Amino acid sequence: MVKPQWQNPNCINFLIKDTKMLTYNELIELREKLINGEIDVETAKTLYGNDLKEGKRSWDTKDWKLRRAEVIKDKCEICSSTEVITLQHLSHPKKFNDYLVELKRAYTENHIKLNSEIDKSVFTQHVINRYEYLPVPLCPNCKSKNPSERVRKLPKYRCTDCKHEFEEATNYSVYELVEMFYKNNDAYEVYDKCFVSKDKWQNKHNLSNVMYWLLRNNATEINAATIEKEAFLLYLNDDIKYLSFEDTITACKKCASSYDLFNMELCPKCKINYKSIEFKTCFDCLPEEQQKFVLESRELAKQMREIHRKLDID
Repeated sequence: MVKPQWQNPNCINFLIKDTKMLTYNELIELREKLINGEIDVETAKTLYGNDLKEGKRSWDTKDWKLRRAEVIKDKCEICSSTEVITLQHLSHPKKFNDYLVELKRAYTENHIKLNSEIDKSVFTQHVINRYEYLPVPLCPNCKSKNPSERVRKLPKYRCTDCKHEFEEATNYSVYELVEMFYKNNDAYEVYDKCFVSKDKWQNKHNLSNVMYWLLRNNATEINAATIEKEAFLLYLNDDIKYLSFEDTITACKKCASSYDLFNMELCPKCKINYKSIEFKTCFDCLPEEQQKFVLESRELAKQMREIHRKLDID
């Protein structure tokens, strides 16, 4: 029996038989083999995914601990404390699906530029097959949308525009709406989200949305393999950067947890108080005029919350 390519030791000499997590250098080798076409993306994901199934953390591995010892300093770079020192990452890897979404969007935009229009009959059939049409009621006299529906008085409808009264509302057919859309995709008549997808999501779309998602599906199908590979390479790059300790500082437990949990860091001016990372200094280190402005803003916000509470507004 012929072994799959990924089981060939000459192709993947770093496959770990006891399902340990791949080390930093092994991840780099995995990335290079994927770039050079020595393995395909599904094989690469399988090798990488074996680690994820174990539910282990990179910082529990021997490789992490050995390399960490080479870069960590003997005191916190923020407050100079020497108690409970750790490596604080200033950036974290994105999720693989985040990269997939970004690339699908980019490939769709390029696809739309190169394929300006889908055949009208093809698009019409797509709308009929994939969406349920919920027509918008129209006045039979002036075609105004959503005439007033009366409960007690007859006739049942009264047009708010032309004041026409009638028992039965009319509506555009799918074919008429598609015709209008192809003449002017910004037309008032095709603006309503009256098409509900027949999948489990049951999303509501107008014809512009329907066209976009059709083009997006076409773009992702045509470029599926390329998108998958590019997304996984970006994901690997992120992971390798994280494991390299490139974007890290040495921090004590207090400074590290303040940054991670509350987006706060030690004030660089007084070195005593913690501040939000979006501000240059803590409140105590602000000039008097700025302190006054902050206090007034806080008081106004407090008053608005109280008003909302009394009015039962979320």
